[in-house]
Amino acid sequence: MQSVVIIGTGGTIAGTAARPQDHVGYTAGALSVDALIAALPALQGEAIEAETLAQIDSSDMDHATWAALARRCAWHLARPEVAGVVVTHGTDTLEETAYFLHRTVAAHKPLVLTAAMRPASALSADGPQNLLDAVAVARTAGKVRDVRDAHGVGVRGVLAVLGGRVLAGADLRKAHGYRVDAFDSGDAGPLAVLEDGALRVFRAWPAAPLHRADVQRHDPASWPLVDIVTSHAGARGAVVDALVAAGAQGIVIAGTGNGSVHAALREAAARARATGVRVVRASRCQLGGVVGGAVVGEADDVGGAGGATLPSYGPLTAVQARIELLLDLLAEQA
Repeated sequence: MQSVVIIGTGGTIAGTAARPQDHVGYTAGALSVDALIAALPALQGEAIEAETLAQIDSSDMDHATWAALARRCAWHLARPEVAGVVVTHGTDTLEETAYFLHRTVAAHKPLVLTAAMRPASALSADGPQNLLDAVAVARTAGKVRDVRDAHGVGVRGVLAVLGGRVLAGADLRKAHGYRVDAFDSGDAGPLAVLEDGALRVFRAWPAAPLHRADVQRHDPASWPLVDIVTSHAGARGAVVDALVAAGAQGIVIAGTGNGSVHAALREAAARARATGVRVVRASRCQLGGVVGGAVVGEADDVGGAGGATLPSYGPLTAVQARIELLLDLLAEQA
């Protein structure tokens, strides 16, 4: 039997609190991935390999951990004896890590991220079932019903398994800060659901070309500095100016509505671009992205009502656009 590799990075799924009824105020990443597996009788005797990469709160996720995670996932996925890889992760930046891996790791097998909204010590912890489901998807366990894949390929790509749903890493977003059903896929909807151990598939498994940037060629400490600024009532261009002065090489402006940008930020964006800093816009809304207007690589100025000619990455959320801009800049480094 092929094995499933489980890589732990910490997060709430590995967190503990002082009392079983505590759902907040816990210590994230307190448990190793071996401890999470040991607490699941259903995984005992399974062909499982465990590796603890980090034990951090995912709100503290950093580029060095991303680079190490991408490297380990790629290495394990290339092993013929491995059916798939599961990554346990915190929920705060799960959508960012999922998009980063989607763009940087060739996942021709399942690369499944899972997490929890309640610590492992909670009376009604959601982590154990999520981990069990993630392993099932990594193994492509059970009968797959309603497969809609003209090419006949199996489960693959960067996925997230939470609450019995299989979500594409490219579409993942955190939609609630407390509820157990905190994640969705925006307009795209889930790829599949798990029903009594079997997958019922709604749409084809994601397949997209990798970004041309080679993240392993560069020390993460030298990756481009890219920041996010939110447009809002009373926004100040001084925020953009300060980021430029602090060495920002790219800035994503999370605009209102369909990516509209406050006049003060548009003026600051013009100053930033005049110094060579890349500035793009996104929407601060979780759904819809930016529709219409210039796309990255086509705009030469920042004029226009609402900043409409500031380039965007279309449907990407602000945090996804930040990763895409980072990778674009990284690809241009010598």
